[in-house]
Amino acid sequence: MTQRTVLISGAGIAGPSLAYWLHRSGYRVIVVEVAPGIRPGGQTVDLRGAGRRVVRRMGLLGEMNERSLDQKGVAWVRRDGSRRAEMPVEAFHGNGLVSKLEILRGDLADVLYRATAEYTDYRFDNRITAIEQTDNAVNVTLADGTEVPADLVVGADGPHSAVRRLVFGPEERFVKPLGGYNAWFTAPDTVGLHGWYLMYQAPGLNASMRSSHDPQKAKAGLAFRSDPIAYDRRDLDEQRELLTQYFAGAGWHCDALLAAAADADDFYFGEFAQVQMETFSRGRVTLVGDAGYCASPLSGMGTSLALVGGYVLAGELGPADSLDAERIQTALQKYEAVMRPYIDRCQDLPNGIDGYLPKSATDITINAQAMKWMQRWPFRPFAEKKWFTTADAIVLPDYDSGSAPASPGSSR
Repeated sequence: MTQRTVLISGAGIAGPSLAYWLHRSGYRVIVVEVAPGIRPGGQTVDLRGAGRRVVRRMGLLGEMNERSLDQKGVAWVRRDGSRRAEMPVEAFHGNGLVSKLEILRGDLADVLYRATAEYTDYRFDNRITAIEQTDNAVNVTLADGTEVPADLVVGADGPHSAVRRLVFGPEERFVKPLGGYNAWFTAPDTVGLHGWYLMYQAPGLNASMRSSHDPQKAKAGLAFRSDPIAYDRRDLDEQRELLTQYFAGAGWHCDALLAAAADADDFYFGEFAQVQMETFSRGRVTLVGDAGYCASPLSGMGTSLALVGGYVLAGELGPADSLDAERIQTALQKYEAVMRPYIDRCQDLPNGIDGYLPKSATDITINAQAMKWMQRWPFRPFAEKKWFTTADAIVLPDYDSGSAPASPGSSR
């Protein structure tokens, strides 16, 4: 290998983001993705804090803003649709439960892909099947039979990471269930959202709808509390049947959402869980984003962790022309050291799953009142510090200039 090569598994958010920064440092980058292309759709995600600053440093913030959704805020509704509480997007300086920059996950991934496609070797409809490490390289075998030597392999392939399984061991060692499951899909807007994120809660259940680019369509979610369930991740009909068992006749628009889930071509179902690892690097293999430190959708920090993780990993690796075995190990150690406090903060869920999936009608009422009062004086400063500053809880190093790290909130 005359040019230093990094092979990345996963073309979601973390993979293309890492590819962007590695190319700037002179690396040859190969991205392997099991899907036939960039996955469209998905739920709405936010860009805030350090993740937003990374996107600004990439020069892509303008395009993200162009693709962003017009969001008014979040409202908690009763069975009849009347509102228990509201939190407008302006709350907490645009960093509340709905941020001032919300974008569909598929749009975010598409922007990152288009920004890197020209110089990145994307190999879709393929996957890593074997990884063999030597002192000087990592030899990777792909599903199509291709063998690829690389200086470093990065798993950016989500909480069910194949790279993690091949190198670190079974998923059960690292994926920690939080006590519930959720589904996301596109549904008709039967409510008239007009930019609002509406959330209906019943004991142990949460049904939600958010606006999309199409005023006739919504991004819908159905979530329920449960101990771990054995199910086939490839059997969508089985997953839809699980939803029916919990939500049939549950009130609000739940029956309409179940009907939409049955026909949705972007249906996703998964467990609320975190990935917790003592170390996410081994030899010449490391993990970034959900593969190494998923904080769960409950945290709202998955996008920021993916973007920041890619930026920090590439920055610590430094220029390709000076990379050697010793510096790879030093860089991976520093990558973990920089990221660990941020990961710990993002994975700290003070209320666990209870705020999203309350256990009782009384808890639902208390939660709604808490949402109201936390926006008022004298509770607002405390609530902002405790729940809505996590995205800024890392000082981003300025790898380009080698100067001191930028302070939180810096636009550099």
